[in-house]
Amino acid sequence: MCHFLSQNSQPAIRGDDITVKSYKVESRITSRFCHTTVKSSVVNSGPNAQSIGFNVQIPKQAFITNFTMNVNGITFVGSVKEKTVARNLYAQARARGKAAGLVRYRTDMETFKTEVHVPPGSKIEFELHYQEMMQRKLGFYEHSLYLQPGRLVPQFQVDVYIYEPSGIASVETLNTLGEHFSGMAKLTSSKDKAHVVFKPSLQQQRKCENCTTSAIDGIFTVKYDVLRDSNAGELHVSDGHFVHFFAPANLSPLPKNIVFVIDVSGSMWGVKMKQTVEAMQTILDDLTMDDYFSIVDFNHNVRCWSEELVPGSTIQVAEAKKYIQNIKPNGGTNINEALMRAVQMLVKASNQGMIDPRSVSMIMLVSDGDPTVGEIKLSAIQKNVKKVMREEFSLFSLGIGFDVDYDFLERIAMENRGVAQRIYTSHDASDQIRRFYSQVSSPLLRKITVQFPEDSVSDVTQNHFDKYFSGSELVVAGKVLPSESTTLNSFTTASADRLDLSLQTEADYLELDAALAQQQHAFTGFARQMWAYITVNQLLVERSLAPTAGHKRKITQRILTLAVEHQFVTPLTALLVESEEGKERLLADSPNDPKQGSPSLDQDCGPSQVPDWGPSPEAPDWGPSPEAPDWGPSPENDPHFIVHLPKNNMDICFNIDSEPGHILNLVSDPGAGVVVNGQLVGSKRVGVEEKEKEKVNTYFGTISVFYQPDGIRVSVSTDRIDLTHGRNNHSFTWGATADITQDRVKVSIVKDSKVMVTVDDKITVMVLLHRVWKKHPTHVDFLGLYIPNNNQYSSQAHGLIGQFGQEPEVRVFNLHQGADPLKKKATMQVKGNKLVVTRGWQKDYRRDKKRGSDVFCWFIHNSGKGFIDGHYTNYIVPRLDSFLALPP
Repeated sequence: MCHFLSQNSQPAIRGDDITVKSYKVESRITSRFCHTTVKSSVVNSGPNAQSIGFNVQIPKQAFITNFTMNVNGITFVGSVKEKTVARNLYAQARARGKAAGLVRYRTDMETFKTEVHVPPGSKIEFELHYQEMMQRKLGFYEHSLYLQPGRLVPQFQVDVYIYEPSGIASVETLNTLGEHFSGMAKLTSSKDKAHVVFKPSLQQQRKCENCTTSAIDGIFTVKYDVLRDSNAGELHVSDGHFVHFFAPANLSPLPKNIVFVIDVSGSMWGVKMKQTVEAMQTILDDLTMDDYFSIVDFNHNVRCWSEELVPGSTIQVAEAKKYIQNIKPNGGTNINEALMRAVQMLVKASNQGMIDPRSVSMIMLVSDGDPTVGEIKLSAIQKNVKKVMREEFSLFSLGIGFDVDYDFLERIAMENRGVAQRIYTSHDASDQIRRFYSQVSSPLLRKITVQFPEDSVSDVTQNHFDKYFSGSELVVAGKVLPSESTTLNSFTTASADRLDLSLQTEADYLELDAALAQQQHAFTGFARQMWAYITVNQLLVERSLAPTAGHKRKITQRILTLAVEHQFVTPLTALLVESEEGKERLLADSPNDPKQGSPSLDQDCGPSQVPDWGPSPEAPDWGPSPEAPDWGPSPENDPHFIVHLPKNNMDICFNIDSEPGHILNLVSDPGAGVVVNGQLVGSKRVGVEEKEKEKVNTYFGTISVFYQPDGIRVSVSTDRIDLTHGRNNHSFTWGATADITQDRVKVSIVKDSKVMVTVDDKITVMVLLHRVWKKHPTHVDFLGLYIPNNNQYSSQAHGLIGQFGQEPEVRVFNLHQGADPLKKKATMQVKGNKLVVTRGWQKDYRRDKKRGSDVFCWFIHNSGKGFIDGHYTNYIVPRLDSFLALPP
């Protein structure tokens, strides 16, 4: 029998005089995709025949994939079929006193429920399987398991296995079952694996020392996040499918323009309004001076706190909070007019140029009921809103309680690039509202597109996204086409705050499958199932928004085909459970409930795209080159410079003998507004004695390029690349290839290799990364710097390198034998000085970063004295963005 649960919860095992031998839950999470199995073994210990029930609450976003049951040796096996087919088969051979059902449940869970009528002494084994994709919110994934055995269980155990190939950043178990079980969950973890086991003994399960009832009643939660080497995302390839995860961090938020549309009708009176006001007080405090906002409140009338958007200043926020505090709910509900007014406000601000074109504009609707005033036809309201909403606007809907048509709120949000969420009218409703706002309050990127080379993939899920919010994750999946290549590449483009990004990552076709084969508890079919899971959910959204019946039928057929192939119980399929002989059948169904809404993802369905591959840019003519060389096992000390003098057709070398922490000015060009500085780091110090005996080797640890006209600084270190503009900072790692453009500054990162910084298409700087063995007692990672001769400096350019933009006259004469027969000596006349120079060579690492190539040059001694203007100490500056005060 299938019916709605009216209670808040029911025990997992129902029946009188029964013995629950075991209750075990196992979840295997691999690359954010989870397969959960729930098993229980029960005996009818009573003297009479009775019905024994098995209930499992599962997350709303999960799909049941199988259910089996063994009753006194008769095994019932499940299979997913089209709903009408399953119902017909079930009707033909209805099981005596047996039924199963999946019903909507008024929390974030749904309930699978079955019962079987058995004679005394019967043994029953239940086993349910379901799958879901982990959703990242506020920087973490949370895996929740509802545990309510309803009685003491001799063998009670929960196992959660996590395998994340890119590594696990953090993992913890939340104390959501209460203090009674504090510390009982045991966690073991390594770089890429974690295992959580919760196995309370019979005595530990008791509510009190002599109680016969179980204290296990609630949600068991595991919270974790993964390591991310770069902002380009992770690409996982397995079993002929790929999954691309995109969750960049260390980017400055985009400014936002937000209109809060709040239902103040009579039904909001009391607790609902109180909790909404509490939430809004906190939300308004989150606004910054870069944000613009207003408030529209509505009942049968519509009022605006401010007819225009205003900046989120302290004064404006305080006034808005007073306004919210004084609202008195009454009257009807005019949703249509309220939304029209909110859109008009955003349109007006946009037309008047009040808002930043790169900002994010959104409407946040909070309502607890259906419209009763003005336009009350839901389809008409949906059509009206769609007509006036601009492409750059988004609508987010919050439905309070169960009197509101949640399906409508979800449709209107999804159709306008937003998402809906139900707020449950419990004691923490204000926290639910605040938490939802937190998920959308920090937009980092706009217009994100993930692309793949032509003919490399097919059946790609949604790959264009309107926005990316901090702490969330965008996921694209598809099938990998046969290819002679062994790697798959992905290319992601996006717009940040005054910043355009192009990011690249790659994955080996076979590497992950080989790793999965070595894992005992991994879910090896995760990529195939995740692709199907995302595709089905996106098709369900598309189906709910289908403009015609014909279009809806086509989408329905695609959903049915995929759901049956991948064994997903969806609103369009059912799980038929039958005995091996096929004589007895049970039916697990997923009924539609218009007040609850259908499964969905917060994504717009967009076409698959492939990039237009153009020619690579020509390499510039590289000239003066300060570089700390890599001599293999023993890197040379002190950054050395190779200055190419094209008119004289010679190369000049010199070292700078300075101290760790010093910042050397390399290029200072006030006329062009460009300064390039390098900060020195020292080698590791083994001990005090060595420190006193020997000079510490120095290398470039940070190179900074500052463009004063746009106020942009690019700081390249051995750990990361930072792009700073005013209060905004965007950070990237060396872990991915990326192209970043902000105003007149372009930054190109080649994974684990080099960074090119180009300013105003006139001045280019290349920084090479040199990695050393991490455990070496003295060596450290360092940077090399190359600057081309054809940079277009102004006449004011100076600095250790910049001064050679104007090539000096150089004459070398009196060539003679030195103490080292391989290194001849000579006299150099330059800048009115006569210098003793030595013929030698230095390393150039632009083409061969490991071994380098020899550059023969005349070496200037004493830190370039006589060749550079003044003394090298004249080029030490206080900050990475400092220009030279005066040329030496």
